[in-house]
Amino acid sequence: MVREPAPNVLTGWAVHSPGPIADCPLASVHRPVPAPGPGELLLWVEACGVCRTDLHLAEGDLPPHRPSTVPGHEIVGRVAAVGESVTRFRAGDRAGGAWLRGTCGSCRYCRAGRENLCPASLYTGWDADGGFADATLVPADYAYPLPDDQDATLLAPLLCAGIIGYRALRRSALPPNGRLGIYGFGASAHLAAQVALAEGATVHVLTRSVRARELAVDLGASSVGGAYDRPPEPLDSAILFAPVGDLVPVALEALDRSGTLAVAGIHLTDIPALNYGRHLFEERNLRSVTSNTRQDGRDFLDTAARIGIQVTVSPYPLSRADQALTDLAADQVNGAAVLVPG
Repeated sequence: MVREPAPNVLTGWAVHSPGPIADCPLASVHRPVPAPGPGELLLWVEACGVCRTDLHLAEGDLPPHRPSTVPGHEIVGRVAAVGESVTRFRAGDRAGGAWLRGTCGSCRYCRAGRENLCPASLYTGWDADGGFADATLVPADYAYPLPDDQDATLLAPLLCAGIIGYRALRRSALPPNGRLGIYGFGASAHLAAQVALAEGATVHVLTRSVRARELAVDLGASSVGGAYDRPPEPLDSAILFAPVGDLVPVALEALDRSGTLAVAGIHLTDIPALNYGRHLFEERNLRSVTSNTRQDGRDFLDTAARIGIQVTVSPYPLSRADQALTDLAADQVNGAAVLVPG
């Protein structure tokens, strides 16, 4: 059954004035429910994951693209209405809205299947209102069909944390049965780790959070340690999920010859000077990760279903969005934070 939004008004949160989370950069908003335009879906939000990118937007680490934008890009919802020319979805379907919202489709990156690098790319919760609300618009061509029989709170983190973690894993060039180091162990990391483990990797987790270390052990990590500790063996690959530039040389130094470090975040504090011999010589590789393609999303969602991925969530009512961001900033979220409209 499709719940209809309130007759003319949606309730949500917008980034009113970016700044430290302690200064409450989110403001409650009440806005007219938008009508879907051509190619759009109006979703009644069932759940929306809280991503570290939302925190970066709220605190101003990422400059706002428009004023008073509703963040949130891990959206699970029911289609309330469809715009002209939409054929893939109909009212009542469950659909997911993700970070990547639009690309030009014609530049050399799009033509080469690398739409994540499109200079004209658009993003949910940055270039348009997202899912920190009880209703939102999503372009149908960038939405994902989702199963009806699963808990919406468990699906939401798959739509960014899962997808970007999957791309970061692929960018890390992990060889078959390789040794993977994961630095930081939040929403994205705990999903990427499960994909790596299912593919036969040995996983070592390095994070400051005691609760995250416990979760890593429960999921099958071979070792856990502090963020600056040395793993018990040289690494073939590593992924840096923590937005801490100081960890780049730490992770590079932990790599074996020809190993690869992928930096997964959209924002990173400054990287200190690297020593060529200690950090890069012997063909060590340093890579960044930029958004994702829609094919990454399809591949990850298929993989997650196939391996029976376990999603650890900390749910919050939509009314406590500010608290969810506060807890995320303090590393007090176990797994992924998810907002649930009342």
